[in-house]
Amino acid sequence: MALNVTAAIMMIVFGVSLAMISSVTARNTESQAILADTLTLETALLRQNSQLRGFLVTADQSYLKSYYEGRDDYDKASAALEARLTDPALQEMVRTSRAETQKWRENWGDKYIEVVKSGQRDVAQQAIRDAGKAVLVSDAVLPLRTVRDAQHEAIAAETEWQDSAIIFGWIALAVGGALLIGMAMVFSRKLSHSIATPIADLTQTMSAMAKGQYDLAIPGTGRIDELGAMAQAVMVFRDAAHERARAVKEREEAMAKIGANLHAVANADLSVRIIDVPPAFQTVAHDFNEAMERLCQAMGLVQDSIMAINLTSGEIQQATTDLATRSEQQAASLQSSSSAMDNLTTQIEDYAKIAADVSGSMVEARGEAESGGKVVSKAIEAMDNVARASAEISDITTMIDGIAFQTNLLALNAGVEAARAGEAGKGFAVVASEVRALAQRATEAANAIKQRVEAVTNHVRSGVSLVNETGSALETIISRVGTVTASISTIAETAGEQSIALRKINRAIGAMDQMTQQNAAMVEETNAASHGLASEAQQLGELVSRFQHGDAAMVEARARAA
Repeated sequence: MALNVTAAIMMIVFGVSLAMISSVTARNTESQAILADTLTLETALLRQNSQLRGFLVTADQSYLKSYYEGRDDYDKASAALEARLTDPALQEMVRTSRAETQKWRENWGDKYIEVVKSGQRDVAQQAIRDAGKAVLVSDAVLPLRTVRDAQHEAIAAETEWQDSAIIFGWIALAVGGALLIGMAMVFSRKLSHSIATPIADLTQTMSAMAKGQYDLAIPGTGRIDELGAMAQAVMVFRDAAHERARAVKEREEAMAKIGANLHAVANADLSVRIIDVPPAFQTVAHDFNEAMERLCQAMGLVQDSIMAINLTSGEIQQATTDLATRSEQQAASLQSSSSAMDNLTTQIEDYAKIAADVSGSMVEARGEAESGGKVVSKAIEAMDNVARASAEISDITTMIDGIAFQTNLLALNAGVEAARAGEAGKGFAVVASEVRALAQRATEAANAIKQRVEAVTNHVRSGVSLVNETGSALETIISRVGTVTASISTIAETAGEQSIALRKINRAIGAMDQMTQQNAAMVEETNAASHGLASEAQQLGELVSRFQHGDAAMVEARARAA
């Protein structure tokens, strides 16, 4: 009877201890759930922030979808956490976080998503860069960390209370054992195997569990007595504690991996990836890896574009340099051509004036020749009148005949010289001079004839014939002089037209020279612009080269190392 009473008392004490332990376990479980909800809220906030940045960089709708999912997850988890909390101060922290999150969405998230949707992605990116730390979600995360710290403190307090309950159980066990020592001596052999050994094993197991060893087997779980119930209760506590420790460890490992990868990204390493994370973090890992892949692709395209710009700008620079050299050479050639055309135009105008003067002189010479023809006609008439008295002037007429013949030759030479090119006036002047000399000799011979006219009357008939021939020669000279005059007039008119045409050509060459000078100036400006483009492309290439985005094998190796 006493043994039963003592056993009953011990059972009551153990029940109280187990109730205390169960209560502590329930409270720890609730604290763990609150802690999990708090981590879920922080993850949702970080997800919204990262997806917003991904959408601003790529304008990909998948980032926008993930952003809205993170926002919905946050709203649901926030409402659930507030309902689960019983402490008004912690509830106020949740509401503060929710208000700060709503403010962040209004000022940054939702606002700049709408800006990107309106086609002003560059404006949104610049606003985010200019904002710096203001765009972070720290104000919304800090209240959640306060809640999380409070739960850690609560878990620590409950663990301490659990340790107290275990100590109380130890004390109760010691007291009950002392009371049962006397009675147990009788039944020790019989009960040592059935009661004492399982209790000792269970006690060792509980002590190990109190030290954090949750992977031990619980002895006595197959019993159907009170010790079996105790073992079942301890097993439940062990499983709950083990699951809680595993969940906390997984979350800490996942957050450590995410933090390490984010640190690598902050150091311009885009080759990192998140792998081997718990299922709860698979979505975050997938979104992070997808963002890194797209960012690496974008960086690759940027590098290719920079190489193309460098190549094109080099070609443009070389082409503009060659074009500038050729333009300068062309301008110099045009300037020389313009000067030569000016000189040629002036010379042709001078030739036209000379040809005009020669034409006038030829007209005067023709008039004089026609007057000479009339004189010859009169001389023929006179010679006919004195034919009978001119027989004695045969010698003189022979001389006159020779002079006429030479005059004819000189006249022909004058015609040939006048028909030749540009400086016809000079040759004609020489011939005219000779004609004048012969005319002087003819005058002298005429004087001699006048002196001997009375002695050479019998030779007049021959003189008449010679004078007739002289008249024919003068008519030929008049005809040739007319032809030469017409040719020189044509030359003068042609020279004038050529002068006008050369003036037009000279003006056109001057205009071409001016345009060539303008083209040379524009080529210099283009060359300077190509230099600037090459410099800007080089600077952009240096900035992009700071980012590491290797091949797939490198990415996998970096991810596993992380």
